[in-house]
Amino acid sequence: MSSLQLALRAAFENREALLAELHGQGTDCYRLFHGSQEGAPGLTADRYGPLLLVQSFHQSLHRDALLQLHEQLCTSLGEPLSLVYNDRSQSNSRIDRDDLVYRADAAALGDQIGREWDLNYRIRTRHSGQDPLLFLDLREVRGWIKRNSIGKSVLNLFAYTCGVGLCAAAGGAREVCNLDFAESNLAVGRENAALNPDLPPMQYVQSDYFPAIRQLAGLPIPQRRGRALPDYPPLAAKQFDLVLLDPPAWSKSAFGTVDLLRDYQSLLKPALLATGEGGTLVCCNNLAKVDLEDWREQVLRCAIKTGRPVRDFQVLSPGLDFPSVDGRPPLKVLMLQL
Repeated sequence: MSSLQLALRAAFENREALLAELHGQGTDCYRLFHGSQEGAPGLTADRYGPLLLVQSFHQSLHRDALLQLHEQLCTSLGEPLSLVYNDRSQSNSRIDRDDLVYRADAAALGDQIGREWDLNYRIRTRHSGQDPLLFLDLREVRGWIKRNSIGKSVLNLFAYTCGVGLCAAAGGAREVCNLDFAESNLAVGRENAALNPDLPPMQYVQSDYFPAIRQLAGLPIPQRRGRALPDYPPLAAKQFDLVLLDPPAWSKSAFGTVDLLRDYQSLLKPALLATGEGGTLVCCNNLAKVDLEDWREQVLRCAIKTGRPVRDFQVLSPGLDFPSVDGRPPLKVLMLQL
């Protein structure tokens, strides 16, 4: 048995109790192999409903090893998942057109449905973007949101495909607003809502983060010298009971720069002001190089300077399918009680 096969077997054995729990919760989307912590850096294997999505980030996975991985994980699960392999170790290498194994079956590349916390999600393993439409390491956050949204107004910032908003709606929120710059992301969010027709409707706002959150926070939008700003949708100042702030690691627009390493405060301050008194702001930082303790102190200092001191906070770790040998997972989540 190869070293990879041994690592896969150990990873599955470590997950057996968790998988039984997830299946009982109505979840069939989870990580089966987290290579950076389980013996094969740069390799991941994720279940998304009827699909097994294998991705390699450092080097390509040989055909025979890929087929063995697929067979082993399906045997362990007792389910015949369709295989999709995305090689992300080189630019533009996600689809190898020379081998049917790498190309994947047409059915596997079509629209599929995965389930998490008893909700339906649109699954596409290849689309215009690089990343899956549902980030699995945020599952515990979505579950917490679902359990803590009843009767609340919820603002989902950097909403991506609106999974947090969907959980808020399912949890009984009286109002859910999903905000994202990309209409393509919000379009998937609308698909997710349509896959759960019994839920109340949500709002979708396509806007750059900075003008949107500053308007909600009642702050002016700075003008850039010598440059006219692009149009943006007007929003009235408003505070929410529950706010989720889950920004990308880095991005730049005409309105400002998202930089989780050097300037988290510029994202955090207006989000604090858009959170109502007694409300909760859930902050995320997915940079591995950022230390949780340092980031937490930075967040708490910013809250004091903004005039919104934190009364209590909680750290929420990813699920057990995202193990961390040193106890310092890349995704860090703080729930701030204001």
